[in-house]
Amino acid sequence: MNDPHSTPAHFGLTGQRIIVTGGSRGLGEQIVRRLVAEGCQVATCARGQERLDQLAAQLPEHALFTRTLDVTAAPLLHEFVAEVAGHFGGLDGVVACAGGARGGMLDSATPQDWTTTWELNVGHTAQLIAAAAPHLRAAGGGSAVIVSSVSGWKPGPQAQYGAAKAAQIHLATSLARELGADGIRVNAVSPGSMLIPGKRWDRMRTEEPEEFAAFTREFPAGQLVDPAEVAAVVAFLLSGAASGISGANIPVDRAQNAPTPDGY
Repeated sequence: MNDPHSTPAHFGLTGQRIIVTGGSRGLGEQIVRRLVAEGCQVATCARGQERLDQLAAQLPEHALFTRTLDVTAAPLLHEFVAEVAGHFGGLDGVVACAGGARGGMLDSATPQDWTTTWELNVGHTAQLIAAAAPHLRAAGGGSAVIVSSVSGWKPGPQAQYGAAKAAQIHLATSLARELGADGIRVNAVSPGSMLIPGKRWDRMRTEEPEEFAAFTREFPAGQLVDPAEVAAVVAFLLSGAASGISGANIPVDRAQNAPTPDGY
């Protein structure tokens, strides 16, 4: 099998100006690394400056523009987009990668858990694209990629997360129609369960090997998704090679069945 981490840059993205939210760790970090390897000018934001500084130090000098930011603070997110566009002299694409969930099951999740989960996923995505749209129009068009999840259409706990991810998929299809006349493409990518160092499935692999082995049976090939595989699809959708794709939801899940070991 090909190593996704060794895939050469080949999507013709050199010089493209791209914003990635939530790019300091996990999938977001892999997307940033892939786009830098493609020759893009990349900007990212996250809540922790230390992780941003560590990532920037591992990349070529001046390859990454960073800011500490809570993406649910819409005015600050708009300011960040405007700052990046000014710094780069425009924008060619955005990737809404920041996301997550708050709260537990229905009987324990609070109204604030639902609101926070919605704002972190759907709210921030809508505001990112709204802030970027004028700059993309000025550049003659561009691409927005929304990182959703297989949980957006394959039921599993928690409901507030799945509902928000389903809304992101609808957002991609709706905004693709709304912004298409301006040459702006909008697509969603839905990763399956990814094996990320230190995260849930990686911890399960070492702490609960029997449960992890059972979970791998949700994948026909017995292997979870590598974040670098998702990053490659994001790069493709940002590129001219995907010029005919808009309003789509692209699963990158290795044909995964249930999205969690507690799937229904």
